[in-house]
Amino acid sequence: MKKKKIKRQKEVDEKAKASMDLPIKPISIPKDNSLIQDSPEPEQIIHQENTIMEVHHHGHVHEKKKWKEYFFQFFMLFLAVFCGFLAEYQLEHMIEKQREKKYIQGLVQNLQSDTTQIRSAISGNLRKQAAFDSLLLLADVNLSLPENSYKFYDYFIRGSFMPLFTPNDAGITQLINGGNLRLITKINVLDSILSYDASKKRILQHNEKFSDQGDELWYAVYPIAHARVLSDTSYIDFLVNRKLKNKQPPPLTINVANLQVFFGQLSRAILFTKVNRASIIRQNSRAERLIELLKQEYHL
Repeated sequence: MKKKKIKRQKEVDEKAKASMDLPIKPISIPKDNSLIQDSPEPEQIIHQENTIMEVHHHGHVHEKKKWKEYFFQFFMLFLAVFCGFLAEYQLEHMIEKQREKKYIQGLVQNLQSDTTQIRSAISGNLRKQAAFDSLLLLADVNLSLPENSYKFYDYFIRGSFMPLFTPNDAGITQLINGGNLRLITKINVLDSILSYDASKKRILQHNEKFSDQGDELWYAVYPIAHARVLSDTSYIDFLVNRKLKNKQPPPLTINVANLQVFFGQLSRAILFTKVNRASIIRQNSRAERLIELLKQEYHL
């Protein structure tokens, strides 16, 4: 063992001696000394240390805000709320304007329907008055004669219908009873609508009186005319349309007192017919003026 160790030690020493005998190569150094780095000066080292050790604090944590900053924040918050309020108000105003125009369009349609009904009622009133005027002339003739009896039935049935004007008040009712008059922002339009509604109510009241007067005239004719003629459609068809010429109505019951009562009621019926025609003619003028006003104001 000792011989092996001595042998190994000799080999190591020989290798070390051989490495020491190798030639040494010179190191070339550049002339511009670019490999040599300048060492930082002491002042730069101190400045770097101060930079590393410096601690930055946040201003909003330790510094107090000035009153101008608080005022600016309050102003911006107020401006945001105010702008939101204006936008909501403008939207609501636009919606109400649309609703107003929608109600006005519906009202114009109702008024146009009124004018159509009024023209029909005026025409019916003229026919009614013409028939009653002819019937009133029979007060001075002999009604026992068949030809005069026939005329009596004919004129009475032709004038017995009631040409009433019933206004279409759906639009005005929605405006007034629904609390939507506040949508009408134009004073002249609002006054015209309310005025038309008031005249419409007077028309309805007059219609009731007109209808009651018609009932009184029928009560007065029953003691004179034969009830079967007034209720049988075949007689009415003959009298109105000139059909069934061979079917003559029965004679009248002649009584002076009953005739006086009847012709007195007939005179009142003629007066009511004239008043009714005049009132609905005025109502037609109001409707046409209101339609024209609404179309101008709302550009319909």
